Amino acid sequence: MTGSAETPDGKRVRPRKRVHYGAGREALLNAAVRVVARGGLRRLTYRAVAEEAGVTHGLVVHHFGSRDALIEEALAHTVRTSMSTSAVEPGTGEAEDFAAGLSEMVISGPDIQAFQYELLLEARRRPELLPQLRALYAEYFDATERELTRMIPQRANRALSRLVFAALEGLVLHQLVLGEPQVTEAALKELRSLLRLLGAQDGDGDGDGHGHAGESGTA
Repeated sequence: MTGSAETPDGKRVRPRKRVHYGAGREALLNAAVRVVARGGLRRLTYRAVAEEAGVTHGLVVHHFGSRDALIEEALAHTVRTSMSTSAVEPGTGEAEDFAAGLSEMVISGPDIQAFQYELLLEARRRPELLPQLRALYAEYFDATERELTRMIPQRANRALSRLVFAALEGLVLHQLVLGEPQVTEAALKELRSLLRLLGAQDGDGDGDGHGHAGESGTA
């Protein structure tokens, strides 16, 4: 049961929502994402997250222990969410399935995307964030490379994977700022056409020896 409350000086206080303990961690991560998406990383405090989630300050401390742990887990949470909704790795090896739902992902979860871009920019000022970002972005690169290997095995090296992912990320950023999901979809259609063309060249034995899948490096 929730109701309005008053402080001793008569001010109204917004009631705190009850959060089920089992679901509390994800609710707090989502709250942290929203706080950063709206105000940048400098706004991320235990109290801001608690207020956003409608829970006590102590619950945030209990779940994460430190602000750095909260940032790291929130970043991992956004990567997992993006990976599951963007179809970067549908597993079919079919170009028409690649990145299906990307524009819808931005529409349905803009705060998740904004959070990641905020951390990327913050890492220019706080190099201690770079190891976390490198490790977690490697998940994106790995997933992209695995799917490209299914489509164009002779050309799916790390450089191509990063190039393709950079195109996807640029489309996400542009849609996040400018809107226009139809522009995103049109660009994805062109990207898929290029990937099909590369796949057809591989099928014709037109490989030139460069960018073989066995040459994949690390991020």
